[in-house]
Amino acid sequence: MPAPKLIVPEPISLRDHPEFSEKWLEDQIVENPSILKLGDEIEVRGRQRAQPRAGRLDLLLEDTEARKRYEVELQLGKTDESHIIRAIEYWDIERKRYPQYEHCAVLVAEDITSRFLNVIGLFNGMIPIIAIQLQALRMGDGVALVFTKVVDELELGLDEPEDTGKVVRTRADWEAKVPRNILQIVDSIFETVKTIDPSYELNYKKYFIGLARSGIANNFVHFRPKQKFMKFTFKLDQSDELDKQIEASGIELIGYEKRWREYTLRLTPADSQAHKDLLARIVKLAYEQNTRG
Repeated sequence: MPAPKLIVPEPISLRDHPEFSEKWLEDQIVENPSILKLGDEIEVRGRQRAQPRAGRLDLLLEDTEARKRYEVELQLGKTDESHIIRAIEYWDIERKRYPQYEHCAVLVAEDITSRFLNVIGLFNGMIPIIAIQLQALRMGDGVALVFTKVVDELELGLDEPEDTGKVVRTRADWEAKVPRNILQIVDSIFETVKTIDPSYELNYKKYFIGLARSGIANNFVHFRPKQKFMKFTFKLDQSDELDKQIEASGIELIGYEKRWREYTLRLTPADSQAHKDLLARIVKLAYEQNTRG
């Protein structure tokens, strides 16, 4: 059997090539947004998205598990001042319009010079920003696109250090990631779920632990374990009575998201034990409101 033929890729400039355009590049990303390497669950939420008094955002992408949005600006050839300014401006507009998401500006260009890397680096940390350099390679009759992060997002003010390099998908993964007493909060609350409906199982995901029944997710409650506490989220219509009960308990209420009808509490192991009855009532109410019919 003859050896495979070696194909030597030929670097090309999309900007200078008559067959390609920024719209063509945008189409390729829309067709397969994972090629930007921003995450496993990336979806397109908009393209050429009109901005109030500020032009159009090339692409709006969303990590559906992390509830994080990326404001993506594309540029063929070299990046420049206007490219950076547009990306930051659109990021700022979108984060103010949709504060329920995390947001990150993303610049994509064929050539990001050291000068602009330094400029982007000055913003990074104060403004979440990612710079991706694009290389196009002619391979036979086709073209390969290679996206390389040259500036990654610098995250400040995390609750605690986390190992983001490992994809967490199983109970064993979470046991290696967070302390046992934090997972015991999950188990304690899940005991209430099982008494209401034994068919439910814990559903271990990358960013959270949810619920599933017969393989179908139904996260009327879900958990985001941290190193010293747990974010406990449940779907309920907001009520003054429940707000007062939570306040009287002393449990920290992180917030209420009207769009998803979701409360989020900050639970410590001590909270889980001291307020077991309140948490059980919350689970029962969330089940009743979200599994009717």
